[in-house]
Amino acid sequence: MDANELHKGPTAEPVLLLPGLMCDSRVFAAQLSAFPNARAAADYTLERDLGAMAGRVIDAAPARFALLGHSMGGRVALEVIRRVPDRVTRLALLSTGVHMPTPGEAPKRYALRDLGRSEGMAALVDAWLPPMVAPDRARDPHFMAPLRAMCIEAGLARFEAQIAALLSRPEVESLLPHIACPVLVAAGSEDVWSPPAQHEAIAALLPDAHLVVVEGAGHMLPVEAPDALNDAIAAWLARPIETPYPSQGEVE
Repeated sequence: MDANELHKGPTAEPVLLLPGLMCDSRVFAAQLSAFPNARAAADYTLERDLGAMAGRVIDAAPARFALLGHSMGGRVALEVIRRVPDRVTRLALLSTGVHMPTPGEAPKRYALRDLGRSEGMAALVDAWLPPMVAPDRARDPHFMAPLRAMCIEAGLARFEAQIAALLSRPEVESLLPHIACPVLVAAGSEDVWSPPAQHEAIAALLPDAHLVVVEGAGHMLPVEAPDALNDAIAAWLARPIETPYPSQGEVE
Protein backbone atom coordinates (compact mmCIF):
# COMPACT_ATOMS: atom_id res chain seq x y z
CA MET A 1 0.00 0.00 0.00
CA ASP A 2 1.51 3.35 -0.99
CA ALA A 3 1.42 6.64 0.89
CA ASN A 4 -1.58 7.99 -1.01
CA GLU A 5 -3.65 4.86 -0.34
CA LEU A 6 -2.85 4.94 3.36
CA HIS A 7 -3.65 8.62 3.50
CA LYS A 8 -7.22 7.88 2.44
CA GLY A 9 -7.70 6.12 5.79
CA PRO A 10 -9.13 7.42 9.06
CA THR A 11 -7.61 10.91 9.09
CA ALA A 12 -8.63 13.69 6.75
CA GLU A 13 -7.55 16.75 8.72
CA PRO A 14 -5.08 19.20 7.15
CA VAL A 15 -1.43 18.44 7.85
CA LEU A 16 0.56 21.64 8.37
CA LEU A 17 4.25 21.40 7.46
CA LEU A 18 6.69 23.58 9.40
CA PRO A 19 10.22 23.96 7.96
CA GLY A 20 13.47 24.46 9.77
CA LEU A 21 16.25 27.02 9.74
CA MET A 22 16.70 28.73 6.34
CA CYS A 23 14.19 26.34 4.77
CA ASP A 24 10.76 26.83 3.24
CA SER A 25 8.08 24.61 1.70
CA ARG A 26 10.54 23.38 -0.94
CA VAL A 27 12.08 21.08 1.68
CA PHE A 28 8.69 19.29 1.80
CA ALA A 29 8.19 18.92 -1.95
CA ALA A 30 7.94 15.11 -1.75
CA GLN A 31 5.47 15.25 1.14
CA LEU A 32 3.29 17.89 -0.50
CA SER A 33 3.15 15.71 -3.60
CA ALA A 34 2.36 12.48 -1.73
CA PHE A 35 -0.27 13.69 0.75
CA PRO A 36 -3.30 15.60 -0.58
CA ASN A 37 -4.10 17.11 2.82
CA ALA A 38 -0.57 18.41 3.41
CA ARG A 39 0.00 22.14 3.14
CA ALA A 40 2.72 24.60 4.08
CA ALA A 41 2.12 26.33 7.40
CA ALA A 42 2.09 30.11 7.59
CA ASP A 43 5.42 31.77 6.95
CA TYR A 44 7.43 32.75 10.03
CA THR A 45 8.43 36.05 8.36
CA LEU A 46 11.16 37.76 10.43
CA GLU A 47 9.84 36.79 13.86
CA ARG A 48 12.63 36.46 16.43
CA ASP A 49 10.74 34.27 18.90
CA LEU A 50 9.47 30.69 18.57
CA GLY A 51 6.24 31.63 20.31
CA ALA A 52 5.62 34.43 17.83
CA MET A 53 6.31 32.02 14.97
CA ALA A 54 3.79 29.62 16.51
CA GLY A 55 1.30 32.46 16.76
CA ARG A 56 1.52 33.07 13.02
CA VAL A 57 0.93 29.37 12.36
CA ILE A 58 -2.08 29.32 14.71
CA ASP A 59 -3.64 32.47 13.28
CA ALA A 60 -3.67 30.99 9.77
CA ALA A 61 -4.54 27.41 10.75
CA PRO A 62 -7.91 25.66 10.43
CA ALA A 63 -9.90 24.67 13.50
CA ARG A 64 -8.29 21.21 13.74
CA PHE A 65 -5.04 20.10 12.16
CA ALA A 66 -2.07 17.77 12.32
CA LEU A 67 1.43 19.23 12.67
CA LEU A 68 4.67 18.05 11.09
CA GLY A 69 7.77 20.01 12.01
CA HIS A 70 11.30 19.54 10.70
CA SER A 71 14.29 20.73 12.75
CA MET A 72 13.43 24.24 14.07
CA GLY A 73 9.93 23.58 12.75
CA GLY A 74 9.59 20.84 15.35
CA ARG A 75 10.23 23.38 18.07
CA VAL A 76 7.66 25.73 16.54
CA ALA A 77 5.18 22.83 16.43
CA LEU A 78 5.69 22.24 20.16
CA GLU A 79 4.98 25.91 20.83
CA VAL A 80 1.75 25.56 18.85
CA ILE A 81 0.74 22.60 21.03
CA ARG A 82 1.64 24.55 24.16
CA ARG A 83 -0.84 27.25 23.12
CA VAL A 84 -3.70 25.34 21.44
CA PRO A 85 -3.43 21.64 22.39
CA ASP A 86 -7.12 21.01 21.73
CA ARG A 87 -6.73 21.93 18.05
CA VAL A 88 -3.84 19.54 17.26
CA THR A 89 -4.88 16.02 16.25
CA ARG A 90 -1.42 14.50 15.81
CA LEU A 91 2.22 15.57 15.77
CA ALA A 92 5.37 14.61 13.84
CA LEU A 93 8.80 15.73 15.04
CA LEU A 94 11.56 15.25 12.46
CA SER A 95 15.28 15.83 12.96
CA THR A 96 14.74 18.10 15.94
CA GLY A 97 15.51 18.58 19.63
CA VAL A 98 14.00 19.66 22.91
CA HIS A 99 17.16 20.60 24.83
CA MET A 100 18.00 24.10 25.98
CA PRO A 101 20.92 25.98 24.34
CA THR A 102 24.28 24.42 25.07
CA PRO A 103 27.27 26.54 26.18
CA GLY A 104 28.93 26.40 22.76
CA GLU A 105 25.82 26.88 20.66
CA ALA A 106 25.62 30.69 20.56
CA PRO A 107 29.26 31.21 19.48
CA LYS A 108 28.82 28.75 16.60
CA ARG A 109 25.61 30.40 15.41
CA TYR A 110 27.11 33.88 15.74
CA ALA A 111 30.19 32.78 13.79
CA LEU A 112 27.92 31.81 10.89
CA ARG A 113 26.06 35.11 11.23
CA ASP A 114 29.32 37.03 11.10
CA LEU A 115 30.45 35.04 8.07
CA GLY A 116 27.21 35.97 6.34
CA ARG A 117 27.69 39.62 7.23
CA SER A 118 31.26 39.73 5.97
CA GLU A 119 31.17 37.36 2.97
CA GLY A 120 27.49 36.95 2.08
CA MET A 121 24.84 34.25 2.29
CA ALA A 122 26.57 31.91 -0.15
CA ALA A 123 29.59 31.67 2.15
CA LEU A 124 27.34 31.14 5.19
CA VAL A 125 25.36 28.37 3.48
CA ASP A 126 28.47 26.68 2.11
CA ALA A 127 29.83 26.44 5.65
CA TRP A 128 26.53 25.35 7.26
CA LEU A 129 24.78 23.09 4.77
CA PRO A 130 27.19 20.20 3.91
CA PRO A 131 27.27 18.78 7.48
CA MET A 132 23.46 18.88 7.50
CA VAL A 133 23.25 15.98 5.02
CA ALA A 134 24.78 12.52 4.87
CA PRO A 135 28.35 12.56 3.48
CA ASP A 136 27.49 10.88 0.17
CA ARG A 137 24.71 13.43 -0.41
CA ALA A 138 27.04 16.34 0.37
CA ARG A 139 29.30 15.15 -2.47
CA ASP A 140 26.41 15.13 -4.97
CA PRO A 141 26.17 18.57 -6.64
CA HIS A 142 22.86 17.71 -8.34
CA PHE A 143 21.29 16.96 -4.95
CA MET A 144 22.89 19.91 -3.15
CA ALA A 145 22.14 22.66 -5.68
CA PRO A 146 18.42 23.17 -4.92
CA LEU A 147 18.99 22.96 -1.17
CA ARG A 148 21.80 25.50 -1.42
CA ALA A 149 19.66 27.85 -3.53
CA MET A 150 16.75 27.65 -1.05
CA CYS A 151 18.98 28.48 1.91
CA ILE A 152 20.74 31.34 0.15
CA GLU A 153 17.38 32.81 -0.88
CA ALA A 154 16.28 32.82 2.76
CA GLY A 155 18.57 35.80 3.26
CA LEU A 156 20.66 37.02 6.16
CA ALA A 157 17.83 38.89 7.92
CA ARG A 158 15.78 35.70 8.15
CA PHE A 159 18.78 33.68 9.32
CA GLU A 160 19.54 36.22 12.04
CA ALA A 161 15.91 36.28 13.19
CA GLN A 162 15.74 32.51 13.33
CA ILE A 163 18.96 32.03 15.28
CA ALA A 164 17.74 34.68 17.74
CA ALA A 165 14.56 32.62 18.17
CA LEU A 166 16.53 29.40 18.66
CA LEU A 167 18.92 30.91 21.18
CA SER A 168 16.03 32.32 23.25
CA ARG A 169 13.96 29.13 23.08
CA PRO A 170 11.87 28.22 26.12
CA GLU A 171 12.04 25.00 28.10
CA VAL A 172 9.87 22.37 26.41
CA GLU A 173 10.93 18.97 27.74
CA SER A 174 8.37 19.11 30.57
CA LEU A 175 5.59 19.56 27.99
CA LEU A 176 6.22 16.22 26.29
CA PRO A 177 4.55 13.88 28.83
CA HIS A 178 1.31 15.89 28.43
CA ILE A 179 1.07 15.45 24.66
CA ALA A 180 -1.62 12.81 24.29
CA CYS A 181 -2.02 12.68 20.50
CA PRO A 182 -0.19 10.18 18.23
CA VAL A 183 3.37 11.36 17.63
CA LEU A 184 5.86 10.34 14.97
CA VAL A 185 9.48 10.93 15.95
CA ALA A 186 11.89 10.46 13.04
CA ALA A 187 15.58 10.98 12.43
CA GLY A 188 18.27 10.02 9.95
CA SER A 189 20.90 7.56 11.09
CA GLU A 190 23.63 9.91 9.82
CA ASP A 191 22.27 13.08 11.44
CA VAL A 192 25.18 14.55 13.40
CA TRP A 193 23.25 17.71 14.40
CA SER A 194 20.18 15.91 15.84
CA PRO A 195 21.33 12.28 16.24
CA PRO A 196 19.05 9.25 16.69
CA ALA A 197 19.84 8.99 20.42
CA GLN A 198 18.36 12.45 20.88
CA HIS A 199 15.14 11.28 19.24
CA GLU A 200 15.05 8.12 21.34
CA ALA A 201 15.04 10.34 24.42
CA ILE A 202 12.25 12.50 22.98
CA ALA A 203 10.11 9.48 22.12
CA ALA A 204 10.59 8.05 25.61
CA LEU A 205 8.98 11.14 27.13
CA LEU A 206 5.88 11.05 24.91
CA PRO A 207 2.87 8.92 25.88
CA ASP A 208 1.99 7.82 22.32
CA ALA A 209 5.15 8.04 20.22
CA HIS A 210 6.52 5.89 17.43
CA LEU A 211 10.23 6.27 16.66
CA VAL A 212 11.61 5.81 13.14
CA VAL A 213 15.32 5.97 12.29
CA VAL A 214 15.94 6.17 8.54
CA GLU A 215 19.19 4.51 7.54
CA GLY A 216 21.62 6.54 5.49
CA ALA A 217 19.89 9.91 5.91
CA GLY A 218 21.26 13.04 7.54
CA HIS A 219 19.54 16.09 9.02
CA MET A 220 17.66 17.04 5.84
CA LEU A 221 15.45 13.97 6.17
CA PRO A 222 12.46 15.11 4.05
CA VAL A 223 14.64 15.50 0.95
CA GLU A 224 17.30 12.88 1.65
CA ALA A 225 14.94 9.95 2.15
CA PRO A 226 11.49 11.03 0.93
CA ASP A 227 10.14 7.52 0.23
CA ALA A 228 11.08 6.10 3.63
CA LEU A 229 9.83 9.20 5.40
CA ASN A 230 6.56 9.21 3.46
CA ASP A 231 5.97 5.60 4.49
CA ALA A 232 6.42 6.61 8.11
CA ILE A 233 4.12 9.61 7.68
CA ALA A 234 1.45 7.46 6.05
CA ALA A 235 1.54 5.02 8.97
CA TRP A 236 1.34 7.95 11.41
CA LEU A 237 -1.68 9.39 9.63
CA ALA A 238 -3.38 6.00 9.72
CA ARG A 239 -3.03 5.64 13.49
CA PRO A 240 -6.32 6.08 15.37
CA ILE A 241 -6.72 8.92 17.80
CA GLU A 242 -7.84 6.97 20.85
CA THR A 243 -7.29 9.54 23.59
CA PRO A 244 -9.22 12.82 23.48
CA TYR A 245 -6.86 15.75 23.69
CA PRO A 246 -7.07 17.90 26.84
CA SER A 247 -9.02 21.11 26.47
CA GLN A 248 -7.09 24.33 25.92
CA GLY A 249 -5.34 25.47 29.06
CA GLU A 250 -4.86 22.04 30.67
CA VAL A 251 -1.27 21.72 29.42
CA GLU A 252 1.03 24.06 31.27
